[in-house]
Amino acid sequence: MNARRGDRAPAKRTAAARTRATAKRAPLQREAKRKVRGAVKRAGKPTAKTQIVRTSRVRRRRLGITCYSHFGGSGVVATELGLALARRGYDVHFIANRLPFRLRTFESNIFFHEATPASYPVFDQAPANLALTTKMVEVVENYDLDILHVHYAMPFAASAYLARQLLLPRQLGVVTTLHGTDITLVGLEPAFFRVTQFSIQSSDRVTAVSRFLKQRAESTFGITRPIEVIYNFVDPDVFAPRKRAGLRLASPSTRILMHASNFRPVKNIPAVIHVFAEVRKRMQAKLVMVGDGPEKAGAEHLARELGVERDVLFLGNQDCMEELLPLADVFLLPSSTESFGLVALEAMSAEVPVVASNVGGLPEVVEHGVTGFLHDPGHLGGFVQSVLKLLTNEPLRRAMGRRARREARRRFDPHEMVGRYIRVYESLG
Repeated sequence: MNARRGDRAPAKRTAAARTRATAKRAPLQREAKRKVRGAVKRAGKPTAKTQIVRTSRVRRRRLGITCYSHFGGSGVVATELGLALARRGYDVHFIANRLPFRLRTFESNIFFHEATPASYPVFDQAPANLALTTKMVEVVENYDLDILHVHYAMPFAASAYLARQLLLPRQLGVVTTLHGTDITLVGLEPAFFRVTQFSIQSSDRVTAVSRFLKQRAESTFGITRPIEVIYNFVDPDVFAPRKRAGLRLASPSTRILMHASNFRPVKNIPAVIHVFAEVRKRMQAKLVMVGDGPEKAGAEHLARELGVERDVLFLGNQDCMEELLPLADVFLLPSSTESFGLVALEAMSAEVPVVASNVGGLPEVVEHGVTGFLHDPGHLGGFVQSVLKLLTNEPLRRAMGRRARREARRRFDPHEMVGRYIRVYESLG
């Protein structure tokens, strides 16, 4: 019995010691908890644990983008914006009649939905706009989108407005970005004017790619809602002044002029050929024409008439402009109207001086005598003179190219411009 009591005695003493120690710690623990609660209350914010729980409940932003899929500045900007947003965690759904050409590879958080109009014998032309509206509604409902961002007022803003009406009472934000000929040419057609005007006014937010375009939209269509100018942007790491050893357009002694566009009348394609023909009389040079469109056949014919067809290379549409532009010595853009001139900015980023028209938004991109030269679209002699000045003075050409790249990086930074678009989206709530 004594032995058993002796065996149990230490256990009793240990339990008692634990009880006394716990009694001593309890007030200290209660005081510590009281101080923590007081600090949290005074700070007016949740604990770290609560913050983690709340953050995990925040839903990713989901955005629909509609743009033209063919070669052109509006489609390029829309695609590059979508890619940048996807890398920042957005779910980006492209809704278009075909895959945008700048979506070259698979990217996380990027989705594509094809809007295909139905063919029926009663239709002379398939109603593509209505098919687009239906696809917008379907994607918004299936993927719970927050916003539709349409690039080009006509006809995409009209389709977005109709989609929003079909989705009521569900709320859907609509952002419209004005890019150029939707305001300066197409929207002015009597058949489209009222619809273009109404669609812009009915958008929740409106942006424009230049001050010129903002002012033109306000004066021509009487737009009263605010229009925010968000410039187009360029990635300086992609469009860089590198020379690729395996890629050549002519012999090292031959100077390269380059033009890239969709070969529409507003691009003033005959002026490109005429300017080159005058330059070719004075020096060995090649003209590289990138793109395709209704003016291409006429340009080929004019090159033959002027006897320079062997020195003009028509490359067709190319989705590797970042590889071609650095091979140029001068980029030529004598457009009769140009709301921004994205390809001019890409050339500047590639350290290629630009000789362009002093119209529309181009003076907001190219500074005359600093990053390039600007002339009236019809002043062919001025274009010829500036091109020759650059091609015959290599130190000047290189210095102007370096300044052009520096300004492209400083004023058209992709991080800043994408951030401004995000602030537009966030302003919708």
